[in-house]
Amino acid sequence: MAVMGFGDMRARVGYRLKIGLVVIVSMVMGFFNESQGSAHYGEDSVGSFPYFEYNVPRNVTTVVGQTAFLHCRVEQLGDKAVSWIRKRDLHILTAGILTYTSDQRFQVIRPDKSENWTLQIKFPQERDAGIYECQVNTEPKMSLAFQLNVVAKAKVLGPADLYVKTGSLLSLTCILSQGPHDLGTIFWYKGSKLIEYKEVEANEIVEEPRVRLKTEWTEQLTSRLTIDKLLPTDSGNYSCVPTMAEAASVNVHVINGEHPAAMQHGNANTASPCALSVNLLISLYCTLATLYTNTVDGFR
Repeated sequence: MAVMGFGDMRARVGYRLKIGLVVIVSMVMGFFNESQGSAHYGEDSVGSFPYFEYNVPRNVTTVVGQTAFLHCRVEQLGDKAVSWIRKRDLHILTAGILTYTSDQRFQVIRPDKSENWTLQIKFPQERDAGIYECQVNTEPKMSLAFQLNVVAKAKVLGPADLYVKTGSLLSLTCILSQGPHDLGTIFWYKGSKLIEYKEVEANEIVEEPRVRLKTEWTEQLTSRLTIDKLLPTDSGNYSCVPTMAEAASVNVHVINGEHPAAMQHGNANTASPCALSVNLLISLYCTLATLYTNTVDGFR
């Protein structure tokens, strides 16, 4: 067996080191190229992947009966589809431009080539309040939640313009019959000034206040404002302002004479048909009597 010289041994070790170095460099370069390729692919994916525009109202409040709009904007949608889902029962309302519910109040509005996918809800009711999701059928699924609040609107019974005689009693009734169970309370304003009323204790002896307020819960929230011994300065705009609903108002005109169109008699908020009929008959009688008198005088 030949003995390897020191020179040969050194040459062989150097060769192996060179081979090992080439292998290591090749592996590093391959990993680097693969990483660069993955990063490039990732950039392409992110660049062409759908994404939501977050600069849109996502907590929307509307009044009962007033059309609501939820605006979902999706950029770079590509060949993906947008759907609207009602969260409480996971009901698919729309997919693309098609509607998948028998409730015709729901419809998606999407102008041609637009990124906006707007869910329209006509005549919303309190039961329509809740979370709605705008979804894109990517993998994994993309979704953006929208909160819809539907509040009731107060109503003041009677005409929008009310004529009341000086010295009489004004009675205004505001009702709130729809909305969540906790409807809060109702405040009354004359113009921008809050009408304040202090409850009188049972054993407290004071003069009967001219302004009184009474709010009660039955099947609905009802608030009554009464003002006794009306003065001309009581004329103005009176607003019924609930804490959890839209306000309603009425214009009150305190006058010295009769106004047949919308006079309030007693505690009623509208003109009395009986009173109007009597006034009409009296006016007709006076007119006929005048014509008769003039005719008789003409023959004399």
